[in-house]
Amino acid sequence: MAAELPYKPRPGEIPTDPGVYRFRDAQGRVLYVGKAKNLRQRLSNYFAPLRTLHERTRRMVTTAASVEWTVVPTDVDSLQLEYMWIKEFDPPFNVRYKDDKSYPFMAITLADEAPRVIVTRNRRIPGAKYFGPYPKVWTVHDTIDQMIRVFPIRTCSDASYRKAMATGRPCFPGQIGKCGGPCSMTVTIAEHRAMVDDFIAFMEGGDERFTRDLTRRMHEASAAMDYESAAKYRDRLASIDAVLGRSALVLPQDEDADLFGVAEDELSAAIQHFVIRGGRVRGVRASTLDKEIDISGADLVDQILQRAYGEASGDQVPRRVLVPSLPEDAAELEEWLRERRGRKVEIAVAQRGQRAELMRTATLNAQQALIRHKTRRSSDYTTRTQALTDLQEALGLDEAPLRIECYDISHLGGTNVVASMVVFEDGLPRKDQYRSFNIAETTDDTDSIYQVLRRRLAHIDAPEEPEEARPVGALHQAQEPGEELVVTERRRPRFAYPPQLLIVDGGKPQVEAAARALRDAGRSDIALCGIAKRLEELWLPGDEYPVILPRTSEALYLVQRLRDEAHRFAITHQRKRRKRDIASILGEVPGLGAARIKSLLRHFGSVAALRRASAAEIQEVQGIGPALAEAIRVHLASEAVPAKELAMAGAGSDSDASATPPSD
Repeated sequence: MAAELPYKPRPGEIPTDPGVYRFRDAQGRVLYVGKAKNLRQRLSNYFAPLRTLHERTRRMVTTAASVEWTVVPTDVDSLQLEYMWIKEFDPPFNVRYKDDKSYPFMAITLADEAPRVIVTRNRRIPGAKYFGPYPKVWTVHDTIDQMIRVFPIRTCSDASYRKAMATGRPCFPGQIGKCGGPCSMTVTIAEHRAMVDDFIAFMEGGDERFTRDLTRRMHEASAAMDYESAAKYRDRLASIDAVLGRSALVLPQDEDADLFGVAEDELSAAIQHFVIRGGRVRGVRASTLDKEIDISGADLVDQILQRAYGEASGDQVPRRVLVPSLPEDAAELEEWLRERRGRKVEIAVAQRGQRAELMRTATLNAQQALIRHKTRRSSDYTTRTQALTDLQEALGLDEAPLRIECYDISHLGGTNVVASMVVFEDGLPRKDQYRSFNIAETTDDTDSIYQVLRRRLAHIDAPEEPEEARPVGALHQAQEPGEELVVTERRRPRFAYPPQLLIVDGGKPQVEAAARALRDAGRSDIALCGIAKRLEELWLPGDEYPVILPRTSEALYLVQRLRDEAHRFAITHQRKRRKRDIASILGEVPGLGAARIKSLLRHFGSVAALRRASAAEIQEVQGIGPALAEAIRVHLASEAVPAKELAMAGAGSDSDASATPPSD
C-alpha cells in the first residue's frame, strides 16, 4: 500500500474557504460528499499517513481516484449544497438510510369549500394541514373516529360531496352519522368551517379549552335535567380523553418541537423522530441507516437533520429541535432551518426535566429498533444463504461454512475467568449445542483462547454417548405375546461434530493463539478468523491486514450476531457461577438456609456490604438471631473472597434465554 495517495493536492492548492468536497473513483462515480468550514483543514485529515486513518476512512480514500471541491460564500450555503449533492449522487460512503418507507398522516384539506379529514401518505396536497406521521395506519383511523364524535367535520369523498350538494340528498356517510359536512344537510358551509377550525385547534394542542367548555355544558344540561344533552357532552368528553390518552402531555403546552432519539453501533444507527405539537407527541417516524465511513455522533446528528428537513418548509419545521448531541455547525444548521421555516429555530440538547425523560424514551425505542434491524436479516432463508456465501468469498473458503462456532472470554478484573462457545448452523443459532468453560488458571486472553480451543478440539470425532435405551411407550407394563420390543436411543447433541469455521472475539493476537491451538491439535481442515470490535474487521491467521466486509454485507451482520451472542452467553455463565460461589460461601454457615441467604442478600445488596456489617446490623434481617448473626460475621471475616467479585454480585437474578448445557 502506497504511503501517499497519488491524487493528493499540492500544498496550498486547497482553499481555506467554506465549501463542499467530493471524492470520485476511477470511473468518475461520486464516492463521498462532505462539507467544511475550512476546506484545507478538513481535507488534510483525509491525506494524513494511511496507517493513522480509521480503517473505513482508509478504504474510502484508497478506493477514490480524485477529489474536487466547490467554494461557497457561507457555511449555510455549504449545508444546502451538500444536501443537494447527496440526493443527486447517492454516494456509497455517505450514511445510507435503509428504512425509507412513508408513514401515514392525518390531513385536513383546507383548500376545499368544505374541508374534509383524510388519511394519506401524500405530503403535497395543495393547502392541506397535516398532523403526524403515525407509526401505524390504524392509529390515525382510530384517532379520526374519536375526533369526529367531538368535531363532526366532513369525511366523505369529493364525488359524494358534489352529488349530495347537487341532489339535496345527504351523502351516505352523513346518513349513518359518519360525515358532518354540509353534504349531510345539517350544517351550513360557514358552520362547518368553524368546526374545522376547532378540529385543527384541538389537534395543535388547544384541548383544555374544549374540555372545560364541554364539562361546563354537561353540568348545565344536567342541572336543567336535560339528561339526553348531558349524555352527549359526556360521550364527547370520553372521546377527547381517548385521543389524549394516546398522546400524553410530555412538555409545556406551548411547546412545538421535534425530538430525535439515536442508537448506534460501529456500522448502523436507528433514529426515532418524535413530532411534538402543543406539548404532546403527535407522531413518530422511525428510520435506520448504515454508516459506511467513520462518523462521530455529532456528525451523525448533522446528517439526520439534513435528511429530515432537506425538503421541508413552513410549519413542517418546528421552532425547537431536540437532539442527543450538538453538531459542530449547530449555528449554521439553525440558520439553514430558519430559512425554511421563516422564523427562528433552536437546536438544543435535552439535558433535564421532561425533555430529558422524553429523550430517554425515544433513545430506548431507537435501541430496540436497532436490535430488530440487525436481527431481521437472519429471519429468512434467502438472506442467510447470501450471508454464508458472502462469508465464504470474503475468507476464501472452499465451501460455505454451514456450522460456525464462536468463542468469547469473560472475566472480572482478571479473576473468575470463563469462556463461551456458541454454535450457528445454516445461519441460525443451535442453543442446545452451546457450551461454557471454566478456566482455572490463565495468564491473559490469548492463553485462555488457547486452553479453551484445545479442550474443545479434543472432542472432535469422539464417539457419541447414547443415553439410556427405553422401550417405545414408556408406560408399557407388558407386551402382547410375540410383540417385538422396539428400542430407541436419544443421542446427545453432537459436540464431536467439526465446524467449518471458528470465530474468536478479538484481533490479531487472539487469532494467532487460536491458530496455535489448531496446529497443536493437528486440525488443518477448520477455517479460523477473529472479529475486532472497534473497527468490525476480520483477522485471518498470518495476515498483516484485516479483511474489511462491506458495511451493508449480510456476512458482517451474521458475524456480528455470532460475536454478540457469544459475549452474552459468556456473561450469563459468569454471573451464574458468581452467584453460585456466593451462595456456597454463605451456605457453609450452620443454620443459614436458602431462604435466609436470599433475605440477607436482598437486605444488604451484596456480600461485600454484608461483610462490612456488624452483628447488630445483621440481626435486623428477619429470621436472624444474635447467635446466627455473630456466626455469619465471623465466617465472612475468615473467608478470603475477592472483594471485587463480591462487590459486583448482588441479590438479583439474571435470566438466561438459552438452554445451557453443563460446563465443560
